[in-house]
Amino acid sequence: MAATEILSDKAIKAALKAAAVAGKARKISDGGGLVLDARPTGAGWWRLRYWMDGREGMLSLGTYPEVPLTKAREKARDARALVAAGTDPSDARKADKAAQVAKAEAARLAAAGLPGPGTFEQVAREWHAYMAQSWSAGHAVKVLALLVNDLFPYIGAQPLASLTAPELLKHARRIEARGAVETAYRALKAAGAVFRYGVQHGHCESDPTRDLKGAILLPVPEHRAAVTDPAKLGELLRAIDGYHGTPVVRAALALAPLVFLRPGELRKAEWVEFDLDGALWTIPAARMKGRLKAKLTGPDHVVPLAPQAVAILRELQPLTGAGRYVFPNPLTPDRPLSDNGVLSALRRMGFGSDEVTGHGFRATARTIAAERLGIAPEVIEAQLAHRVPDALGRAYNRTLYLEQRRDLMTKWADYLDRLRKGAEVVKMPGRAA
Repeated sequence: MAATEILSDKAIKAALKAAAVAGKARKISDGGGLVLDARPTGAGWWRLRYWMDGREGMLSLGTYPEVPLTKAREKARDARALVAAGTDPSDARKADKAAQVAKAEAARLAAAGLPGPGTFEQVAREWHAYMAQSWSAGHAVKVLALLVNDLFPYIGAQPLASLTAPELLKHARRIEARGAVETAYRALKAAGAVFRYGVQHGHCESDPTRDLKGAILLPVPEHRAAVTDPAKLGELLRAIDGYHGTPVVRAALALAPLVFLRPGELRKAEWVEFDLDGALWTIPAARMKGRLKAKLTGPDHVVPLAPQAVAILRELQPLTGAGRYVFPNPLTPDRPLSDNGVLSALRRMGFGSDEVTGHGFRATARTIAAERLGIAPEVIEAQLAHRVPDALGRAYNRTLYLEQRRDLMTKWADYLDRLRKGAEVVKMPGRAA
């Protein structure tokens, strides 16, 4: 076995002096692969030669005299120990430097109030920014609020790769315990999407939420209250006729049962969307419910208007027609009527939330128009702006079943008039009583 630790400080100084006199570097060995590269400048470079898997490697251990002989030998022993354990000391050094850089960057970001690299919050925000390109603005805001309020305060600063299924479930249970079961479910779902994004981008190796399926059970969904009994619907229509609120709210209430629309689509109606002479209301795709792509490139929704609906709008037009919105907010006319405008009126008329909602008018029309008027389901679905394939296989187009829907809206409005007057309405022949 070759001798080791054969150098001395005296030998090193002599080598450095000789290199300076000769004007060229010379190498002296301490054994075991440790070599000092003596330079003419009076300094020396410590290097360790080692072998791994039949390959020679070279590791720099610093300069002499900043790194004295004893320290150089200590570094060499540590490096040899790594080699003996099967670890390349050069790779270990690179990993250590990378860790130090990452630690410094994390400290810098923390000082600036920003999430550190590879943390749940950093990856989640990156995922959210990517996904928001295909989401509607409203959905993007809701998802970010969920992350900020229910996940970031608790796990945001933790490295994504360190989070476990039990820990994630603990925080989901915390949300569930306050009665927000659906929020807990959505929090786990969002976390799972973040982890899958993290796997794809090298931040973690797996998604721990895959082992939590079924851990949070959603309650049985409660459908929005809707009137589906013709007699009760007649009572509601008579109450709407007798309502003594503002003309704007009265008109919104009267139009709601006639158009099969969602409350937001109705209250945000703009005069520019209407062709009253042609009895058509064309709602831009951007205002309809759907994903961002559908809002940007999808078809507009055409609503044929029954004569009764046109009459309501013509009566309101002198009051609000000079402005943008058909149903403006009474306090700020440059904004539409609030969500509670129609709901509050229904409550003041004595109809509770368990009886009818603004959204429930859609369910009312969908149920009774099919059952009592014998309208084909696909025509009703088209009027509801649901995705219905046409003869060419397209998911939806703006004129799908337009003539049939004109007939539907007229029959429906006439039917409501009969109910309003208290007339007995008999089911269509061939249908169950």
